[in-house]
Amino acid sequence: MPVIASSRRRLVRSLAVAGTGVAVVALPLFGATSASAAPSAQATTAASTTAYPDNLDGWIREAMDVMAQNGIPGSYDSIHRNIMRESSGNPAAINLWDSNAVKGTPSKGLLQVIDPTFQAYHVPGTAFDPFDPVANIAAACNYAADRYGSIDNVFGAY
Repeated sequence: MPVIASSRRRLVRSLAVAGTGVAVVALPLFGATSASAAPSAQATTAASTTAYPDNLDGWIREAMDVMAQNGIPGSYDSIHRNIMRESSGNPAAINLWDSNAVKGTPSKGLLQVIDPTFQAYHVPGTAFDPFDPVANIAAACNYAADRYGSIDNVFGAY
């Protein structure tokens, strides 16, 4: 994967995670005479941004956080199992030989999602790119939840 694309993907994911709108609650300090005590500068910063490693473990963990924010079920083990079956962990994987490819819509990415499915099940807060690992996982798990109840119920091609 080109370094520029990888850096851009990390930036897009970082921005998507930073924009999730997690609220910071400021409580009065001990000895404060009212609840209007000014929160510290540290408490008001975007400390909710989580750094994820740019590898399969990090992509799954980041996708699971996005999924949790959107009510999409799925366990780490099930996501990992399906990724290994579908792409062996290669986010640039593309299937150019199956029935979808013959119809002009090859399966792409970690969980081998076709473009129409990715577009229909894209999860807000992720990149609109089926090759983006986090976006691919989240969209595939969103589809699996709609069709099978959860990615946890998928044990073969879906």
